[in-house]
Amino acid sequence: MRTSRISRRRFLATTAAASALVAMPHVRGSHAAGKLSLGLWDHWVPGANKAMDEICQAWAAKEKVDLSIDYFSTQASKLQLTIAVEAQARSGHDIMDFSAWEPAQYANALEPVDDVMGEVLARNGSVTAVIDYLAKPGGQWLVVPGIRGTLLLCSCSRFDLLKQHAGIDILAMYPAGAEPTKAAEGWTWDAFLTAAEQCKQAGYPFGLPLGATTDSIDWVGPLFHAYGADLVDANGRLTVKSDAVRQVLDYSKRLAAFLPPDVSAWDNSSNNKWLISGKGALIFNPPSAWAVAKRDAPQVAEKLWTHAMPKGPRGRFVAMLPRFQGLWNFSRNKSAAKSLMLHVSSHEAAGKLVAACQGYDLPPFVKFNDFNTWDEEGPPKGTLSHYPNKGDQVPMIPGAPASPLIAAQIYNQAVMPKMILKQAQGEPVEKTLAWAENEVEGFMRT
Repeated sequence: MRTSRISRRRFLATTAAASALVAMPHVRGSHAAGKLSLGLWDHWVPGANKAMDEICQAWAAKEKVDLSIDYFSTQASKLQLTIAVEAQARSGHDIMDFSAWEPAQYANALEPVDDVMGEVLARNGSVTAVIDYLAKPGGQWLVVPGIRGTLLLCSCSRFDLLKQHAGIDILAMYPAGAEPTKAAEGWTWDAFLTAAEQCKQAGYPFGLPLGATTDSIDWVGPLFHAYGADLVDANGRLTVKSDAVRQVLDYSKRLAAFLPPDVSAWDNSSNNKWLISGKGALIFNPPSAWAVAKRDAPQVAEKLWTHAMPKGPRGRFVAMLPRFQGLWNFSRNKSAAKSLMLHVSSHEAAGKLVAACQGYDLPPFVKFNDFNTWDEEGPPKGTLSHYPNKGDQVPMIPGAPASPLIAAQIYNQAVMPKMILKQAQGEPVEKTLAWAENEVEGFMRT
């Protein structure tokens, strides 16, 4: 089995050279089931790629498949560019790693995997509604839900600072190894606003970005959804100028006053750095900030707790960012590809992957929340116990319930964070609503 990180230039050169080769006759040998290639997201946690290698290598040895794996970073959009090149050239890897909106974007180049998903669901149980929405936009399963890289962007709090300055006992609300207590009902967006003000006054503002970044839209989206403030409804109707949107803009304008003054310029690493530096009391993030703090600022890490988002008038929602594995419809070894996709979706494989990434990945199957990794990781022990979804929190993706191609534009253009920024800068609410409506109408026309 070959494993490597491959550059886009090298990939293009390899593809061009491969297309010039004359087809050779098949000779049965040690790799009797043929060749198979995977293009996967390059995991940032050391050891996570190795675990995937071992799982796939064991399958390849048993099935006698000549398997190669290339890992592509999302830095400088290397993975996204490779996907686009392969779809256009109709040549490349057999299986590719896709993020949230890409199954709908590349639907015409993907092989339906309803047969694989029939077995996966029968064995693993149900997936969340977010997975259904993204993975089968036209009614057919286009991709298999991935375990590597699927995550929730929930609250990551300094429990000591919240208790000291805001009187909020996060550990009592979200105890290690247990479901949320009744006290968690008090973790609302109204309580959050008061806590944000109190923590700012104490010198520890919440680190919430408000720019054209994914970390911005991934906390703003659940806030809007918690107020029922969707920009497009499930029937495709514009709902920008609703009372719910006006209500959430009024709320977010007040919240923005308690954030660091430069949050509009933050990138996706800024909130992590803010928390790790000891300057802030809370961010919304997967456990990446905690993992880095454990290495670089252990005095901060031992005071961090991952837990649910605040609750609004319409419920408690958290942004989910799923990854998927898809099979190109121009693959030459679809049967082997589907066999591998089924293999890496097993409970055993998921357990190895979750352990290897220190609990960063969240399997999309509800039945797979039984691994003890999240309860055992620390310090403090149990800090990730509420990272897997528990209680009344509902995973969602910002931009939904609009159709995926329209929602993707709302998401990628960070329309909702930009609306908050406009309000924070003093723009009249009707002007902000008119701008947002015009933006979304443009997405619906394309």
